[in-house]
Amino acid sequence: MTTDSPRWFKSSYSADGGQCVEIAHNLVHSLGLVPVRDSKLPAGPTLAVSAAAFAAFVDSVKPALV
Repeated sequence: MTTDSPRWFKSSYSADGGQCVEIAHNLVHSLGLVPVRDSKLPAGPTLAVSAAAFAAFVDSVKPALV
């Protein structure tokens, strides 16, 4: 993807044994992308979405988290 290594982060809303995703927000500034992966399959595939699309997604689910 790039010479920058993703630094993966799992939400504090995630349960220990749950259905979780991780993101690597450290690539937003250099690439404009947010990599997303399944926390149960860290060596598996990664989906890269634009920072704008990820921000829109987060904004759309915030009311459900409150």
